[in-house]
Amino acid sequence: MAVIEGRTPVNGRAATPAPTPAPAPTGAPAGARAARGRTPAAAYAWAAARIALGWVFLWAFVDKTFGLGFATPAAKAWAGGGSPTTGFLKGSGENALGGFFSGLAGQAWVDWLFMLGLLGVGGALLLGAGLRIAAGAGAVMMLMMWAASLPLATNPFMDDHIVYAVVLVGLALAGAGDTLGIGAWWGRTALVKRLPILK
Repeated sequence: MAVIEGRTPVNGRAATPAPTPAPAPTGAPAGARAARGRTPAAAYAWAAARIALGWVFLWAFVDKTFGLGFATPAAKAWAGGGSPTTGFLKGSGENALGGFFSGLAGQAWVDWLFMLGLLGVGGALLLGAGLRIAAGAGAVMMLMMWAASLPLATNPFMDDHIVYAVVLVGLALAGAGDTLGIGAWWGRTALVKRLPILK
């Protein structure tokens, strides 16, 4: 087959190449993002991952606050005077960085930072807004929890904390808040246009 002036014959006729779609504007809806190479199925998969991980963070906040008996018994609820960080951090005493982390256990400022982190990251993920800050804060939380667990019992270096940190970064980079969330609207606000880190 001969190529003539950029056209390839198809069924005996010269075919005109399909036009290349223009790039979608920032903050565009899911359909426009698909034109840039992200399919609607991928957008929904990232949205489902965002919502699921948001629930994990938010549920940890609720259970630790009220001691609903899942991971936190009622007697150790934060609302009842318990410390949400003591169990995990005190249990790290024998680990490589245990001296540092067990020294933080039960301190009020650590409890407040941890709980605000769970609430903030969980809320941002569920809403789909503020994913850049949520991803950064959540990844730091996960990396600190990973470091407190070293050495790991079942793998030389990889555990669920690292996987969660990677997924959090992926959610922010994929713009996962735009699908099934308020991310697209949030990205068009004057505040986010002035401070894109808030996207």
